[in-house]
Order: sequence, then C-alpha cells, then structure tokens
Amino acid sequence: MANTAIIGGGIIGCAIALHLLENGHTVTVIERDAGGLSASVGNAGILAAPEIDPLARPEMLLSAPKWLLDPLGPLSLRWQDLPALTPWLLRFLLSMRPARTAAARSALLYLMKTAEADHLKMGAMAGISGHIRRTGALTIFDTAAARDKAFSGDEANARLLGNNVEKLDVTEARRRIPALRGDFAGAIFNDGYQTFEYPLTLLRRLQGVLRERATLVDAAVSSVEQARDGIVVVTEAGKRLPFDRIAIASGIWSRRFVADLGLKVHLETERGYNTTFVDPAVTLEMPVFFAEHGFAATPFEKALRIGGAVELARPEAPANYARAAAMRRRMRRYVPDLPEEGGTEWMGRRPSTPDSLPVIGLHPRDPRIAFAFGHGHLGLTLAATTGRHVARLLDGENDTALAPFSISRFGAG
Repeated sequence: MANTAIIGGGIIGCAIALHLLENGHTVTVIERDAGGLSASVGNAGILAAPEIDPLARPEMLLSAPKWLLDPLGPLSLRWQDLPALTPWLLRFLLSMRPARTAAARSALLYLMKTAEADHLKMGAMAGISGHIRRTGALTIFDTAAARDKAFSGDEANARLLGNNVEKLDVTEARRRIPALRGDFAGAIFNDGYQTFEYPLTLLRRLQGVLRERATLVDAAVSSVEQARDGIVVVTEAGKRLPFDRIAIASGIWSRRFVADLGLKVHLETERGYNTTFVDPAVTLEMPVFFAEHGFAATPFEKALRIGGAVELARPEAPANYARAAAMRRRMRRYVPDLPEEGGTEWMGRRPSTPDSLPVIGLHPRDPRIAFAFGHGHLGLTLAATTGRHVARLLDGENDTALAPFSISRFGAG
C-alpha cells in the first residue's frame, strides 16, 4: 500500500493515521511539537454530537454586538487584529444567511450521526476502551424564557440525532448536581453529550499506539511540494521527505501549506481559554454548560476544567488570561465552592472557517493530497469521523455527502 504522511500529530492527525494503518498504509506522522500542549489537549473533553448548529447563524447578529461590548465576554475581538481578520469576518457574515445556515446544519448532521460510533471503533483500532463516559450534560440558564427558547431547538436537534432532552427546574437540576448552589432559573439535560477521559491522557495514549505501529517525526514542516512521482515534505531543518500521499491536519498552521499548493482557504483562530484544577474541592456529576456566558465546566478523574468562549485574534497575538479569570468568576455565581486560587490557565487556537464547516476532502486537482482542519469547537468530537473519511478518500473512495466540506468552496488560490 501507499507510503503516506500526516502533517500534524494532534487528535485529528492521530485519527487519520489509525484509519490509514487499518487500511494497510505505511504511515509517518510529522508533528512540530510532539510533546507540546496543542489545541487537542486543552479542549473541554466533551463528545458534543448535539451541536449541529453552526456558529454563523442569524441570531448571532442579535447577540454579537452585546457580547463584543464586554472585552471579557463570550465573544471578543482583538481590535488591533481587525485588518487581518476582515476577510474572514465578511465571509462569516455572509454565512449567516438562512439558506447557508440550513445547509451547514445539514452537513454537520451528516458527520455527527456517526461521531460516537466512530470514536468507539477508533478506540478498538487503538486497543483502548473506557475513554468515553455516558454522562450527558446539563445546561443552566439565567431566565426561564432563555431555557424554554433553547429547549425547542434542542428538541428539534434531538429528534434528528436520536437522543433525549429534559427541561428541568432548579430543584431537579440541583438534585443532579448539588454543587449548583447559586441562583439560576432552570436547566436542560441532554443525554447526547458524552465525556472523554482527560484530553491529554487520550492524546498520549493514541500517540503511544502510533509510536509502535507508525513512524513519528518530531519536526516543523516548512513547505509541501508536488512532484510527478510523489509529494515532498520539506522540514525547516532542510530535510526532503518523499511520500506517495499526504494528509494536512495542522490546525491553523495548515493555511500556509494550502498556499504552497496553489489553493485558498479562509481560516482563522477562535482562541479559547481554560483553567484546570487538579484534585478539586468541588464535584460535578457531569459537564455543565453556562449557556448565556459561553463556557463550560467538565469533570474528569481528579480534575475539573472551566473553559470556552471565543476570542478572534491572530494566532501569534499574546494571550489574555484575564478571560480565563472572568470565566472562573462567573462560574462562582453558580458554584460558590469553586476555589478562588489555584488551577492552571491555558490558551489554545481553534482553527475555524467562516461557515463553521471543517475542511475535509482532497485537493481538487491532486487526489494524492487530503485536507483535514478547521473544526473549530468540534475537533475532538469529529476527529474519528474525519479520520475515517480522509482514509477512504485517500484510498480512492468517493462520498458526495462530503462536498460541503471541500476546500473548493473558498475559490481558486
């Protein structure tokens, strides 16, 4: 079979590698910081299959101006980066048109329908189990009106996905999660959400399997070149590594390779922040979403992570950890026992497209090259599904349902 390289050793790169190995490929994974803490380890650790609504949707036009007035709120824009972000923002606005929102929702539904099954199958490929807990998740609301409005949308999504949702009053919500002692108006329980093991542990387990079955190269890639007899990956150290096929899964850094290959993509970072407490004093029985504040809290074994929100900024812009502190303060309104001190802060760069659809597909003029990036908030959720589809595409299978995810939607380079 083919000698195939994956550029990017995060959760999506690992998923592609495992599926290619399963199909008989010789696999090399090239990662610029194999021991580092990429976006794959700082996520909320939630399998978020119910989230089929794109970020770019008409109601965002009502919420975004209010959020942008608060520099530490659910959505912020680093205004000095506005010139660089403008092309992406303009396409984001265009993606809010109802017809485009409906098309994106339908496309995400196609991927989400198999997300849990794909993760379980990938775990079997890697020889791991017990990495997903069937917890469900609770979303709490400051007003009953906000809860009731959200419930109608959650019910509609649940019918499409086959999961269940429940509308809860405060008493029932506190019965399920006693730590919620602060004031709120009600909640929604959704059993479609599941909880992964601690994200760093999961990634290291997958990387450990690949160290045994594939080749892992710790190197930064400077460029990708097309040749008649293969694809050449050039490292920053000057090494030229030839392969039959490649998959580009480098998150936000993928856009430089897209340009090398004569194509175009609108890809920017929705930067997210979190704080992780080890051996926390407070216990949550399941993930909790704080709907009107744009963040979540996830309990892991011996850890609690509070994080989320969106900061639109250049990837290299300095971190603003006041955003992590703001989420902790807001959470204490609902969970007063959350410690005021301690915890480890983190910032990550979610690679995001304006239409909320990842790029999953082949180079339109060279089927030896596949793309897998731009998953935004759904990288962990859709990793296994993406890996399955990319492996199929590189083996020559066609799937017309993947057309919405093609890089061709961004036009010529």
